[in-house]
Amino acid sequence: MADKQRQSSRLWLWIGAGVVTIAVFFTARSLLRLRLQVRVAQAEREVLLSTVSTNGKVEPEAPYQFYSPLATTVKSAYVETGDKVRAGKVMIVLDDLAARAQVATAESGLKAAQTALDAALHSGTQQQRQATEAEIAQEKLTCDQAQANLDALTRLVAAGAASPSEVTAARQQLDAADASLKASQQSLHDRYSQDEIARARAAVSEAEANLDAARQVEAQTIIRATAPGTVYSMDATPTEFAEAGKLLLEMADLNHERVRAYFDEPDLGRLAVGQPISIKWDAKPGEEWHGHIERLPITVITYGTRTVGEVLVHIDGPDTGLLPDTNVTVTVTTSSQPDALSVPREAIHVENGKTFVYKVEGDELARTPVTTGTYNLTRQAVLSGLKEGDLVATGTINGQPLEEGVPIRVER
Repeated sequence: MADKQRQSSRLWLWIGAGVVTIAVFFTARSLLRLRLQVRVAQAEREVLLSTVSTNGKVEPEAPYQFYSPLATTVKSAYVETGDKVRAGKVMIVLDDLAARAQVATAESGLKAAQTALDAALHSGTQQQRQATEAEIAQEKLTCDQAQANLDALTRLVAAGAASPSEVTAARQQLDAADASLKASQQSLHDRYSQDEIARARAAVSEAEANLDAARQVEAQTIIRATAPGTVYSMDATPTEFAEAGKLLLEMADLNHERVRAYFDEPDLGRLAVGQPISIKWDAKPGEEWHGHIERLPITVITYGTRTVGEVLVHIDGPDTGLLPDTNVTVTVTTSSQPDALSVPREAIHVENGKTFVYKVEGDELARTPVTTGTYNLTRQAVLSGLKEGDLVATGTINGQPLEEGVPIRVER
């Protein structure tokens, strides 16, 4: 009996020891368990601006470009890049020898066409008309003589001194002379048809157009400023050859510039005329220019490896200091939400179409559904699910995934 009591006591002793050991094990495990190190951020209220950034190029609003009108040489250059010029100033003079030759050729062609038209309108040249009038006079004499012969033969036939056949031959001669006279008279007044006159008029019009074009080319050999402005690009050196169509000079009023910005196709739907724009140029760090969207694209184009829309941005204020053709960064504010409750965008998660954050509750994370709103590159508005001051996890220190219910240690 005593042995059984001792064995029972010993069993319960072992059982108790086992329970204590297990309790100590789990307690130690809980105390020694590694906690997930997470970075957190606070839900804060702020003015949340939604922006889109891209690249662009500065260009004058009204550039003036001057080209060589023909293949020739540069005779003189009176301006340099950076010069401010008044309207009408002579900037470049080209050799006009070939242009003057073209004008002379065109003038000769016009005179020939006008002479041909005058002849068509007046039934021939003066020499032709004089020759026709002489022919008419001669043919009238021939008709008169033929008529006299016919009359004489007719009297002789009545007297029996001539045969009827002779009268017939005389009458035929008169008819032939009369027909020739009428043809000459017709030629004197209607030598040319209406179609021939129309062709002559067209030839004059073409010759006049050729002359105008030649004179225009000649005038373009003296390149003048069409408006006051600044020369910002020039490629013309005296004695240098310039092929036809070569761009010699560019100028503009640099107080009125704009930016041609290249926005990616997915961002175009967020843009609207009048939206504010900020402009930055790497050559002048710390400086910023402002403008607004002036015109939206009507199509998309391929720009390098991108599909973009060209958006014209008006730069507000004169004397921008931006040089034409420089590359700039533009940022458009597409929306502005005052007093928005926001968190960093990396705190927002989407799974199966549902949006949530990992909210810090005590020393654990709680998966919390949220409704989001406006966003920018770094932050996103939270419309419901959080309140001001709530802490949310933005990631872990060692790259492990965030999990709900896992013990954490906050790293700020």
